[in-house]
Amino acid sequence: MNIILGIEQDMIFLGPLYNSLAQHYATEVNHFALIKMIMLALDKTIFYFLVFMVLRLFWLLLVRRRRTIRSEAMVWLFAFYVLMVLMLTTFRNAYFPWALSFNWHRPLSDINLVFLRETWKMFYAQSRLDFIYNSFGNVVCFIPFGFLAPVVFSKKQSFARVVIAGIIFSVLIEGLQFLLGTGVSDIDDVFFNLCGAALGYLLYLLCWRIRQKLQTR
Repeated sequence: MNIILGIEQDMIFLGPLYNSLAQHYATEVNHFALIKMIMLALDKTIFYFLVFMVLRLFWLLLVRRRRTIRSEAMVWLFAFYVLMVLMLTTFRNAYFPWALSFNWHRPLSDINLVFLRETWKMFYAQSRLDFIYNSFGNVVCFIPFGFLAPVVFSKKQSFARVVIAGIIFSVLIEGLQFLLGTGVSDIDDVFFNLCGAALGYLLYLLCWRIRQKLQTR
């Protein structure tokens, strides 16, 4: 009960819903801690997305640039996606920026730079769920990045630019995880994120070509 009440205090929007789920399913569902992490990340995402909405609307009023509803919706969707990824992977231990704690003296040896070493360890020695979450989860996580980036920033974005942007975003996440101590910084994660961004761009390209063919008919 103490854990449930503590989470309710941490969640501004989803606390009551989480408490209800925890009371009914916490002891019945395996890996319920993962549900807890996702809901807390979603709660923080909603809060900071509301902040983004206010700032974005203020900027639009000042700039007065003509934008279609579709293009603006893509910007908002991309912002929500980026916030959700950051809350899930990086800012797990703090709700507000002033509560962040940076570990500047953490040894660089904590970073795994040996390609696929930790991934094979998970496959052979640890839970298969950890392997699936680490590999396929990291791929799926970055598919929206590859799909939305060329829509939001420019339809002329090339495959290489989108993949490079995905790598930069992934390295930023790994670096923040290292400094904040909220995850394991691993070269494998960057690779799987790269694959996700590439798949997302190919999916975008496929959808764009289908749309072009439908318009020409």
